[in-house]
Amino acid sequence: MTNKRSTYQLKGVDALFGLTPDSPDTDASQAEPVQVELGQIRVSEQPRRYFAPEKEEDLIQSIKQYGILQPILVRPQGEGLYELVAGERRYRAAIAAGLKQVPVLVRFLSDVEVLEVALLENLQREDLNPIEETEGILRLLELRLTEPQTTIMKWFNQAAHPERESVDNVIHREKWQQLVGIFEALGKFTPESFRTNRLPLLKMPEDVKAVLRQGQLEYTKARAIATVKQADVRSELLDEAISQGLSLSQIKEKIAAYRLQNHSAKTRSLKQEFDAAYSEVKKSEVWKDPTKQKKLRKLLKDLQALVEEESPA
Repeated sequence: MTNKRSTYQLKGVDALFGLTPDSPDTDASQAEPVQVELGQIRVSEQPRRYFAPEKEEDLIQSIKQYGILQPILVRPQGEGLYELVAGERRYRAAIAAGLKQVPVLVRFLSDVEVLEVALLENLQREDLNPIEETEGILRLLELRLTEPQTTIMKWFNQAAHPERESVDNVIHREKWQQLVGIFEALGKFTPESFRTNRLPLLKMPEDVKAVLRQGQLEYTKARAIATVKQADVRSELLDEAISQGLSLSQIKEKIAAYRLQNHSAKTRSLKQEFDAAYSEVKKSEVWKDPTKQKKLRKLLKDLQALVEEESPA
């Protein structure tokens, strides 16, 4: 360990909570890391859902060789037990590496603070997938602003249209300024870049979301594939993009080719329908029915107008 500050340095946590060992409101907590038996730590639900197996194995090997370099954050539960707040990957890897004890920082935190710190730690990770990152930021905004996600999403949409009068009522609100401050503390997005680059991910089809959650595809590629409405075509394209390592331009080319082919197929189908309908009309008695002849003349007139629209001037 080098110094107090380096043992637990999460930018978002420092900015939003001041949970550094130097903070005056941590008198009841352990300022320095302490060794705790792994069996004394309990793991509650964490915001991170997917852990890449290869990265897990790398961490396990690193811990076997060097030990845990950054302490795990916990809060006391009584009777010598602790609840894991941040550092689930290190905790899991420590178990797999065969460690009996791990260094921890003990903090007395409320239930809301526990979830916020866990979210913030995950949001600072380089390998957090964009879906989890987006959901994590929205959850953090809900907790910090004490507003439902639907209200926060409405604010994003209103702030995106400065020409509307309602935007003044949004961007000058105290909670909107708090929202801006949260993004500044996270240091990854502005409210506008989050709205345009991250919120659209939540509307993606579930199969695309699943691929993103597992870190199998970059989000720019996933966003392109998500525009394909047909589930079977989209699934096939996802498989090809992953197995063949397709670039974004290659994916877009495949999507364009599919849409062109699909358009041609629809055009051919319409012509076939017309030929079939024309054949049926010729065989019918519609020609002899005075009441239907008027409708037939109107249809013919409309068809002639369509043909003239297609003719060159």
